[in-house]
Amino acid sequence: MMPTAMRVLQVAAEAAPLLKTGGLADVMGALPAALVQQGADARVLLPGFASVLDALVGARNVESLTAPWGGASSRLLTGRIDALGGIQAYVVQNDAMYRRVGGPYANAQAQPWPDNHRRFALLSFAAVRLAAGADAAWQPQLLHGHDWHAGLMPTYLRHDAQAVRDGVRSVFTIHNRAYQGLFDAAWFAELGLPAAAWSIDGVEFHGKVSFMKAALQHADAVTTVSPRYAEEVLGEAQGAGLNGVLAARADGVHGILNGVDGAIWNPATDVHLAKPFSAEQPVGKAACKAALQLALGLDIDAKALLFGVVSRLTEQKGLHLVQALVPEMLARGGQLVVLGSGDASMEQAFAALAQAHPGRIAFRIGFDEPLAHRIYAGIDVVMVPSRFEPCGLTQLYGLAYGALPLVHRVGGLADTVVDVSLENLHDGSATGFVFHEFTPDAARHALRRAFALRDRPAWWRRVRATAMQQRFGWDVAAREYMALYRRLLRVNFDA
Repeated sequence: MMPTAMRVLQVAAEAAPLLKTGGLADVMGALPAALVQQGADARVLLPGFASVLDALVGARNVESLTAPWGGASSRLLTGRIDALGGIQAYVVQNDAMYRRVGGPYANAQAQPWPDNHRRFALLSFAAVRLAAGADAAWQPQLLHGHDWHAGLMPTYLRHDAQAVRDGVRSVFTIHNRAYQGLFDAAWFAELGLPAAAWSIDGVEFHGKVSFMKAALQHADAVTTVSPRYAEEVLGEAQGAGLNGVLAARADGVHGILNGVDGAIWNPATDVHLAKPFSAEQPVGKAACKAALQLALGLDIDAKALLFGVVSRLTEQKGLHLVQALVPEMLARGGQLVVLGSGDASMEQAFAALAQAHPGRIAFRIGFDEPLAHRIYAGIDVVMVPSRFEPCGLTQLYGLAYGALPLVHRVGGLADTVVDVSLENLHDGSATGFVFHEFTPDAARHALRRAFALRDRPAWWRRVRATAMQQRFGWDVAAREYMALYRRLLRVNFDA
């Protein structure tokens, strides 16, 4: 019998460009299509946020969903989403849950929605309905859930008799262990799980319901988004209390590095830029720098080393280190641009710095995708001093656009950036500035290396060319995921 394409359902809360709050959306915007390129019949399941429903083409009803806690029925729809490469998608439609004024996870006052346990339990519940054959036209053989929003999916799967009989397997990917989906124990009764699931070997975590712990206990395989992070989550410092659960897994934790979608992130073809450029023809980067300085009110100065931050403004991202470096950065003639939003105190701190140093520091609050592209193209150094970083896409975009990353050596940052040490400059492998200790002093030394390299233009050009020639395409990650899927299903498929 001829082998058939592997049927894989990707389950997540967001996907770029439909909805994006962080790197997870970029992954979901690229990975399913990359799996299709590798021969899989890959589809996605998303919550019915307005932007998702608006993008669904040729929608048809699969079935009505009655959640374990009752209430108004939801609908499981399917259709095509052209913005995701024409991928076939399933969407959970429940307007009361997903069509709200505010963000996908929190209201306009940045307070988490009080029914988030229901909103994302429903997503996992719908995934398992598909695994049990809800759509007669297509039944997944493997469910791949991403982050805590899909954390209950492996647990629901374990307790669904039909899906178990059909041999459906599950994979769970940790994108950021800092967000675990913790809820009051009182909500367990609403989830439709057997009483036995409330245990130390189930969803219970220090007296609360933990969606992420549930996934780590019950998924057939667990992955993280970089090899180094797969090691770090096994330790106390980075495990966020879940390291013991992960260490107990006999199959280990698989680290598969995220990729970059070259169709979107390519300075040679990027429509957002003032002028295209490439590693072979880098001249246009100077025009992009001047255009960015002009647009953001910075002094037009080709010689100023221009640093950039494009990030959620949270404690995890280590941006207090950036603030600590500002005096020396400015004393050496540098400039800084920051794009992001998050903690109110951090927003206020960057706003104050911009106000105190007009022409030298620019701050834009919120997220603006075209501006993010122009920042990567215009800056000389992208700063990613994260306390921890599961993978990080910012440094990958920086590498592609010739913005040398300045990073703390953790997680995916350690996997993707090579420091400008003498030996690395000598062998041509250097691509950025790496510091080891999470301290202002260590970050300051990395900053000084950036200025020292700037003063040697030939070396700078060589390192920038090396950075732009790095390849972190989704084809590599997709092949690794396919190999993992095959091992779980123990069946040969077309590839």
